Amino acid sequence: MDKLNVAGWEGRTETQQSCISREQAAQIHATLGQPHARPPETGEVLPPLWHWCAFAPTVPLAELARDGHPMLGDFLPPVRLGRRMWASGRLRFAAPLRVGEALKRRSSIRSVREKMGRAGPMVLVSVGHQIFGERGLAVEEVQDIVYLDIPERFSPPPVRAMPDAPVLSESRTASETLLFRYSALTFNAHRIHYDLPYAQEVEQYPGLVVHGPLQATWLMQAACRARSQRPTYFDFRGLHPMLLTPGDGGQIDIMATEDDCGALSLVTGQGGHQCMQATAQWENTL
Repeated sequence: MDKLNVAGWEGRTETQQSCISREQAAQIHATLGQPHARPPETGEVLPPLWHWCAFAPTVPLAELARDGHPMLGDFLPPVRLGRRMWASGRLRFAAPLRVGEALKRRSSIRSVREKMGRAGPMVLVSVGHQIFGERGLAVEEVQDIVYLDIPERFSPPPVRAMPDAPVLSESRTASETLLFRYSALTFNAHRIHYDLPYAQEVEQYPGLVVHGPLQATWLMQAACRARSQRPTYFDFRGLHPMLLTPGDGGQIDIMATEDDCGALSLVTGQGGHQCMQATAQWENTL
């Protein structure tokens, strides 16, 4: 993609309308909620990050690329690199969203940058979102998407050890059923999450890839439980693919450490190494 095209995509905008109905909230809760707890009802507050299930990419099947994502060139730039990942994100929460209320998302391309990374050429696209409920602005979010060439073989990034003395330690279990359900909730047809032959033979992963937003949601849930309230600010970034390989038990570790100001640094881990890092801050820690 040439420099003129890169510059031309910056500033592009789109607006979407949506809603998370009572029925959809029950489906999200059945996949992500605490066992034996009831799902939120109409008018009740949505747990943080559930808005990711609201604005689905409802393009026709004929307009999906080989990887299952919508073809590029409409809102997102037509990057000619075969692998795309949601690399990181930053969110600031102004007000809660509620089940059944009308939602609006305004999105804009903040920047498009080409660079050379450890694995070769890459393009970084930063997208800003403002999510509004019926009471006004609720969430400000920045989503960072990275595009890479598909490698000839799996070459994972360097591993980072899990924290030595966490103040919080939990475990989860990943499964094919969970990955399918989360893909369905977000209407995400990216085949690396549910199509094992594609993940292994085309994108060269050893197994299915656990969604980055799913890991971020686990870390958000852990932060909310630790403080009994949602954070004001939350950011996350992927460090290493989390994989569900054939014969693997799917155990996922979640840990957190606390700084002197009360902010939490959270990680997901697998096999003793970190997969995603996140930071949760509350108003009194900012």
